[in-house]
Amino acid sequence: MTLQIRSSSGEGSTNSGAGISKRKPYPRNALRRAFVRAGKFAQVSRALPPDRDVIALNQPIGGIIKRTFDIAIAASALLTLCPLFVLIAGLIKASDGGPVFYRHIRLGHCRRSFPCLKFRTMVTNADDVLTEHLRLSRTATKEWAATRKLKSDPRITRVGAVLRKLSIDELPQLINVLRGEMSVVGPRPIVFDEIPMYGDAIDSYFSARPGLTGAWQVNGRSNESYERRVTLDRIYVENWSLWTDLQIVVKTIPAVLATHSAY
Repeated sequence: MTLQIRSSSGEGSTNSGAGISKRKPYPRNALRRAFVRAGKFAQVSRALPPDRDVIALNQPIGGIIKRTFDIAIAASALLTLCPLFVLIAGLIKASDGGPVFYRHIRLGHCRRSFPCLKFRTMVTNADDVLTEHLRLSRTATKEWAATRKLKSDPRITRVGAVLRKLSIDELPQLINVLRGEMSVVGPRPIVFDEIPMYGDAIDSYFSARPGLTGAWQVNGRSNESYERRVTLDRIYVENWSLWTDLQIVVKTIPAVLATHSAY
């Protein structure tokens, strides 16, 4: 609803007399109604679902409470896991001499892109290897189109395979959490090409920060279909609570240890 106040003189009109138009005083009751309507408009705007243009004015789900939770968890985890980071960096460097970290552009809150950090688990020419593999394998092409993942991925290094099984490769995303680009718990980070696969649920995705862990990770991980993953993300966003986040964090540990469903 847009409030428009028109001048009584009217733009573009001319006065055939002296050429001067007189403005009538604005009625006090009309002015009061204008402020009431403006207040109602502000209330409606705050209540609009995240698929409207006003999403850019809204905070991600959870607001300051979720953000405080994220900072506390991420900062504590980074301090605790610092020796593990050093060990993994050494293993990756010793394996092929390539870079330790991999930055992949993902989409976050309000459709903002950001470099999602991971320990590098693939060969340095991963894009070329994937293109060639999909060209030679029709089965792999169908699998990639359906899930954006491959069970037998030729790009994965030996060290990378272990890191992925334990989801250790995603620990650098704790830095993304501190930056405010991600949350400890949230939807799985997606790339631009995945937007059509979310359908109507994409607005729910963009109303939250993507998560280091989430409903998908504690409900079967890679064994779940992409459609099921989208449903889990949507349910999480629409029913968010701090208690839900705490439950998912606790469930993440046994889910990670159940490595049969990770690849």
